[in-house]
Amino acid sequence: MFLAKVEGSVVATKKDPSMEGRKLLLLRPQLVDEKDPSRFRPGMNTIVAVDGLGAGIGEMVLFCQGSSARLAPNLKEAPVDAVVIGIVDTVDVLGKQVYNAKT
Repeated sequence: MFLAKVEGSVVATKKDPSMEGRKLLLLRPQLVDEKDPSRFRPGMNTIVAVDGLGAGIGEMVLFCQGSSARLAPNLKEAPVDAVVIGIVDTVDVLGKQVYNAKT
C-alpha cells in the first residue's frame, strides 16, 4: 500500500468495456521526507487509479498497485494496475501527526 494525494481526475470516453462506469483519479504518491520526517514530499511520478470510494481532489488516499489492485471488489477481470482502497484521516510519523484531513 502507498499514500498519495489526489491531484485530479481522468475522463476517457472510449475505453475497455470492463472499465465502463469506473471513476479514474490522478494520484501523486507522497513520501516521508528523509531530511524532515515530520513532513511529506511529493513523488516524481503520477498514477491513474480506479476509485470506488468517492475520493476528491486534495484528499490523501491509500492505494495499491499490481496484482493486489485486482483483488479489490469487482476488479478481478478489469485491466487495472492501481486502485484507491482508503481515504486517509490522519498520518503519524515518529509520534508526530504529519497529516490530518480535518485541518
